[in-house]
Amino acid sequence: MGTTGKRLFQYAMLYKKQIVLALVLLLLAVSVELIGPVIAKRMIDQNILGIEKTWYAVDEASAKKVEYNGKFYKREHHLAASDAKGAPARVLQAGAGFYWYEGDAVATGTRSVEGGTMTVVSKEGATATYAVTKLSKEDVYGFYKPEIPGLLALAGIYVGLLVLAAGFTYGQRMLLQTSANKIVQRLREDVFAHSQRLSVQYFDNLPAGKIVSRITNDTETIRELYVAVLANFFSGAIYMAAILGALFLLNPTLALIAVPLVPILFVWIAIYRKFAERYNRVIRAKISDINAMINESINGMPIIQAFRRQKATMEEFDGHNKEFYVYQNKMLSLNSITSHNLTNVLRNIIFIIVIWLFWGDHLGSAITVGVLYAFVDYMNRMFQPIVGIVNQLSNLETARISAERVFELMDEPGIDVATEKLDRYKGEVVFRDVTFAYKGSDYVLKNISFEAKQGQTVALVGHTGSGKSSILNLLFRFYDIEKGSISVDGTDIRETPKQLLRQHMGIVLQDPFLFTGTIASNVSLDNPAIGREKVVKALKDVGAYDMFQSLPHGIDEPVIEKGSTLSAGQRQLISFARALAYDPAILILDEATASIDTETEAIIQAALDVLKKGRTTFVIAHRLSTIRQADQILVLDHGEIVERGNHDELMAVQGKYYGMYQLQQGGAGGAGGTGETGEAGGTFSPAVSV
Repeated sequence: MGTTGKRLFQYAMLYKKQIVLALVLLLLAVSVELIGPVIAKRMIDQNILGIEKTWYAVDEASAKKVEYNGKFYKREHHLAASDAKGAPARVLQAGAGFYWYEGDAVATGTRSVEGGTMTVVSKEGATATYAVTKLSKEDVYGFYKPEIPGLLALAGIYVGLLVLAAGFTYGQRMLLQTSANKIVQRLREDVFAHSQRLSVQYFDNLPAGKIVSRITNDTETIRELYVAVLANFFSGAIYMAAILGALFLLNPTLALIAVPLVPILFVWIAIYRKFAERYNRVIRAKISDINAMINESINGMPIIQAFRRQKATMEEFDGHNKEFYVYQNKMLSLNSITSHNLTNVLRNIIFIIVIWLFWGDHLGSAITVGVLYAFVDYMNRMFQPIVGIVNQLSNLETARISAERVFELMDEPGIDVATEKLDRYKGEVVFRDVTFAYKGSDYVLKNISFEAKQGQTVALVGHTGSGKSSILNLLFRFYDIEKGSISVDGTDIRETPKQLLRQHMGIVLQDPFLFTGTIASNVSLDNPAIGREKVVKALKDVGAYDMFQSLPHGIDEPVIEKGSTLSAGQRQLISFARALAYDPAILILDEATASIDTETEAIIQAALDVLKKGRTTFVIAHRLSTIRQADQILVLDHGEIVERGNHDELMAVQGKYYGMYQLQQGGAGGAGGTGETGEAGGTFSPAVSV
């Protein structure tokens, strides 16, 4: 058992009581079912074919007797100790007729009757003749009549055992499937919870669709492992062991014919897994690629349609889909070759061998018709679990590959959820000689040093790729620095758990993210510490309450995914109210007015003034006119601070900031912020919006 198998086993052990009880019920069901062929054997050999056993003349007072020609006869195995045993006689069958023979010993061989003489020709060619009398239908029924109560009793027991086995099987399957659902529910919760602990950097490198595929599709495949695959393997192993044991008790010679099935099955599974593993890896990867592309296409549909990229997108999707189709067909071919058809071939070969041996009398006289029937019945029952195991091999390999992918996600280093509280800090931030690179030695920040005092507003300006967003990514600890230090209130941020550090930080993005719910729930993010009154106050403080009250449901107006039914200004005001409700000590503003119309900008600018009061605020500035009141402006160029000061100081220097400001005021007009979006290497992430 590999590492993946051990971890799946550990999850199963969380519900071991239910699983053990299910296996006990399975054992009981198997035991009860295997009694059936034994009962059938007895019915055939004793109650039906037993008519040919020796009959003895008895007196009239004896029980289970049969009257024939004025005398009373009783079968040998019904004789009681008190019975006076008279002359022997036999009922012999030849073709469709039954004949009465006054005598005991009869040769074994092929029977034929002519007149009143029965001729028996043995396998060696020896001939024996016997004087017989043909029995009428009434006579034959009379000899069978004592067996009818026994036959009905055995048939009743057989039906009762079937009902009992059905009850055990129902309980076993219900327990096993309930346990499987609980296991996968726990696994899916663990996977999703771990995805919340992963660093932002992990999501930068893996498309959202692939993560969704692992949490949904792959865990559902694992559910099939517990529900169908393991159920078939457990029941199959128990059935096969029990049936082999029953066959040895029934007849060791016949059992030896069935024993080679076990090693054949192991070889079969090994060969199948060799090919299936390779195919399933590609299939699961392709499913992830398809999910990722669908997710990306849905999110980017306006761009795809605006730039008429539907055909190219469809061709790319077809490429993934065709490769998925090819490997699905390879799996189908493999399953067809190794499916139950091959199982049926093996079973029929065994049946032909046994019938040939029985027909040629190579198995000896101990093999009766009842024994042969029981063997055929046991073999049919044995091949049912074999077919079940073989048919589940594809699901086994698919589940194993899916489990590897799920555990690969869970093995990614994460951040434990911090439940404790951190006292609200003042918000004094100091960067000292901070150098950082997203990859290798390609530094996006070089020796950054500055100090932001409590209540100050610090603006970051610069061209695309200058390092503005990277500074704030490091402050939020979405990434950790390699050189230098960052401290808040004199404490290095690396000494504070990431979630506690972010507890008193807020963020307003240029394109705010809204969740499915209501306007009110998007302000509070369903935080029980933020009640209705606080939500209303935050909306009033940013000047948005009256605007939203005009909607049909007020602040309980439904918000669909991303808030696409709301205007850009409304979405931005909700994000302002959210930040205000959480009352952060440090506030990050990723130029909130960059994509807002002029009319709404006045409301938002007033909301910004409310929002910044009493907090240390960092602003990524695209429109330089919005940061004229900033206490400190840092001008970045290729990861270095090339100028610093307030607006008047920087304008007096007539350096880089002066040139940018003059360009926007003179030539850009209302197009503020051309080319002033995030920088290469890492746009500021919205993963933690508060």
